[in-house]
Amino acid sequence: MSSTELPSVSATSVLPRVALVRVAEGERLRSVGLPGVTLSVRSRPPAREGLPPALYVHGLGGSSQNWSALMSELDHVVDGEAVDLPGFGDSPPPDDGDYSVTGHARAVIRYLDAAGRGPVHLFGNSLGGAVATRVSAVRPDLVRTLTLVSPALPELRVQRTAVPTALLGLPGIAPLFTRITQEWSAEQRVRGVMGLCYGDPGRVTPEAFEHAVEELERRLRLPYFWDAMARSARGLVNAYTLGGQHGLWRQAERVLAPTLLIYGGRDLLVGYRMSQKAARSFRDSRLLSLPDAGHVAMMEYPETVAGAFRELLRDIRELDGQQIPARRPEGPGEPGSAEVAVEAGHGPGDTDERS
Repeated sequence: MSSTELPSVSATSVLPRVALVRVAEGERLRSVGLPGVTLSVRSRPPAREGLPPALYVHGLGGSSQNWSALMSELDHVVDGEAVDLPGFGDSPPPDDGDYSVTGHARAVIRYLDAAGRGPVHLFGNSLGGAVATRVSAVRPDLVRTLTLVSPALPELRVQRTAVPTALLGLPGIAPLFTRITQEWSAEQRVRGVMGLCYGDPGRVTPEAFEHAVEELERRLRLPYFWDAMARSARGLVNAYTLGGQHGLWRQAERVLAPTLLIYGGRDLLVGYRMSQKAARSFRDSRLLSLPDAGHVAMMEYPETVAGAFRELLRDIRELDGQQIPARRPEGPGEPGSAEVAVEAGHGPGDTDERS
């Protein structure tokens, strides 16, 4: 049994929420009970009713907030939701402690099956890209298109700047790192993360930096924070070593959905050189290269990423007979219904909605 599947902190035994998660203007946050897992789902009302559904999946250490800017850019072409993976954002740990890529993919599949939103336009960044690839390969009926921003797919020569993140998954490293960095302030930690993830950290506004610090301070108080980080990192490393039909590159070849690949030239975590291998592996793919972007292009260049996705929609003629705007309309749109009835069948359903 993989160490990522060993029993961990049960969702029913964790401490109460230490602070409220930030919800940006126009967004809603709700908790969805599913078999073995409870997921926090962020959404914003679409510009009009009847838009096709989309689901956004964040990377290691991230949360649904990573997608807020892109969700805003695309709320006139898709009905978007962003999920907090188990143990991240506002989602408690999974009951079985499984933080493997397969475990995270299973949580996404359970949500899509329960919500009845598929097939969706599925987005994934980093670890979320690996998760989205696996979901697309094993459940093609749930995915209309796939958009991957710096997906964490196996590399033979990992960049030196990515090694510390991989080492986090080794037993004992997370507690050691916690002791070594116990005097670091939240501001120092956030600057380090942004230096690693952004092609140009100077693009981060003071307000966004302040919000990131507040969120990190909140999450550092959670008793399972480092456990979720370490086990998810270990799960990603384990996924890199899998061969045969379970290998991520083999599963990429099985993806049927039209795929948009986005890579940053200044990415310190996922090698830019992997973009060509990805373009060859996904059978129906297009590649957007952003020379100045880092690991989170959807946060650095949301307008550019949104434009590429709209081109993908136009090419597949997703909205029959309806013109897809070339850019987000100016001014407020007409709000449509953002409520999705979730029938889990084995849980309490939607609870604790905040806006």
